[in-house]
Amino acid sequence: MSKTIRLTMAQALVRYLAALRVDAGNGATEPLFGGVFAIFGHGNVAGLGEALYQQRDDALNPLPTYRAHNEQGMAHAAIAYAKAHMRRRMMAVSTSIGPGATNLLTAAALAHVNRLPVLLLPGDVFASRAPDPVLQQLEDFGDGSVSANDAFKPLSRYFDRIIYPEQLLTALPRAIATLTDPATCGPVTLALPQDVQTMAYDYPADFFEPRLVTFRAVPPAESELEEAAALLRAAKNPIIVAGGGVLYGLAGEALRAFAERHGVPVAETQAGKSSLAWDHPLQLGAIGVTGSPAANLLAAEADLVLAVGTRLQDFTTGSNSLFAKATLVSLNVNAFDALKRRGAGVRGDAKLGLQKLSALLEGWRSDAAWREQAEREAARWRATIAAITARRDVALPYDGEVIGTVQRSSAASTVNDIVVCAAGTLPAELHKLWRTATPGGYHVEYGFSCMGYEIAGALGVKMAKPDADVIVMVGDGSYLMMNSEIATSVMIGKKLIIVVLDNRGYGCINRLQQACGNAPFNNMLEDCLQVGDGAPHIDFAMHAKSLGAYGENVKTIPELEQALARARKASSTYVVCIDTDPTRTTSEGGCWWEVAVPEVSEREQVRTARTRYEEARKAQRK
Repeated sequence: MSKTIRLTMAQALVRYLAALRVDAGNGATEPLFGGVFAIFGHGNVAGLGEALYQQRDDALNPLPTYRAHNEQGMAHAAIAYAKAHMRRRMMAVSTSIGPGATNLLTAAALAHVNRLPVLLLPGDVFASRAPDPVLQQLEDFGDGSVSANDAFKPLSRYFDRIIYPEQLLTALPRAIATLTDPATCGPVTLALPQDVQTMAYDYPADFFEPRLVTFRAVPPAESELEEAAALLRAAKNPIIVAGGGVLYGLAGEALRAFAERHGVPVAETQAGKSSLAWDHPLQLGAIGVTGSPAANLLAAEADLVLAVGTRLQDFTTGSNSLFAKATLVSLNVNAFDALKRRGAGVRGDAKLGLQKLSALLEGWRSDAAWREQAEREAARWRATIAAITARRDVALPYDGEVIGTVQRSSAASTVNDIVVCAAGTLPAELHKLWRTATPGGYHVEYGFSCMGYEIAGALGVKMAKPDADVIVMVGDGSYLMMNSEIATSVMIGKKLIIVVLDNRGYGCINRLQQACGNAPFNNMLEDCLQVGDGAPHIDFAMHAKSLGAYGENVKTIPELEQALARARKASSTYVVCIDTDPTRTTSEGGCWWEVAVPEVSEREQVRTARTRYEEARKAQRK
């Protein structure tokens, strides 16, 4: 008879997670889970909370618990931790029932869209139903089995509600298999009724033995590779669009080798930026709506696009108009993504796919004139970036000039910097202008483009990469949405450098509003409904100081340079705020993006915008 150990369901869950290991290289291993973020309430404090307390200082398999200030924020931090580890390490997140759980929903959607692993452990109502309705319980009048946690079902890659302690024996292996699968990884939710958390069961002892988790590299089918190779051999002017799958597949070196061997220029999506060093001769830069003129010019002229590890969202494809005339070949580990846009799909790992495809293309290269054009346009764009980011003598700087200042502030060549951003104008400017030669040196969440991710996400990045300088670039709007994890960063000694660009409102959407012919209102603070003394003037430095960080406000680029030097030397999180121009953006590059304009309006500006919109739609790929 096999040996058993009597544990509560919560103790068994925590012990199982703590025992999982991953290869750390050089024969060493490290925990799969870097820890658990938790905010306790009545739905998780007695059961899971006690289990986490027992495990945090375990001699063999410690599992640290971190306390944050906002449930959504701590989930963002956990997701960013996984992204910074290229999905090979992750974290769990525990909340109480009710609002603690539903505060995770935005983060669950973000992780799902971005294909990033996070284990969500929300408390749930009593399985026994004896004390129903308990505090914070949502009651469904037509279904007694429903709780607020059912909202996680469409947002999770795997969902389970643990009604009996023994269900962990099947639920946990399935959860880990999902979290570590290259094609299906994303958020996993295990809803934990608070009474079941405390129930005991005699678990097999070997269930908790340390286990090495491996990450599969799915080889592509030979038939699909041969089809793709034939299409490439027929192409004269191809480009590669590198997505996040290149980074997550650790395929950067394979990408560089393929591009050089076959003379194929490379453009990068938001998720794929940093796949190829910024100064590589075949590096065209960003692609799409936030793309460089070099990348978008060649994309429009290309006769074939090899999309590697990208889900081809509208910002990448110019709402399906940018390379509408090119043959599309998609190499992706996920069949759902490989078959998009009716292209030729190659389902497989990015690294293996590029290597095998290159072998089938022995002796083939793109046209010499095409390669020369690509290198010429790429060099021209790098010179433009240098000119834009070098400006210092401006009365009211815009985002591009601030980005240049941050880049110059690095002690070396930003090899140790990781920039973090998520929403607004800044991702567009960073996508075009930020330069990095380090895979992962660019950490921008743009799949969900979630305002409020920036500071919380940077905390997770710093936890994953403690030796890096983690620099948050965030607008005043996103800062005001979620900033409480500044206090967490101070509390746990994870220093961040936060640059706040204050354009007094939602400048990005204000420009889009006017581009669609609408009148500007409800975006900039001065254009909002207000009473009394009018729009507030926020002292971001003072606010940061109130959370325990350092802070200062500056006005000019030279002042910002000096402040960043102080920030890099500081011992704790440092916030620097600078006023920026809400009207200026980098005019170079970009392409059309479909934002629907009303068919009927009394405003002439809207009718004009509608005409432009209808004309632009004609270029979309059918």
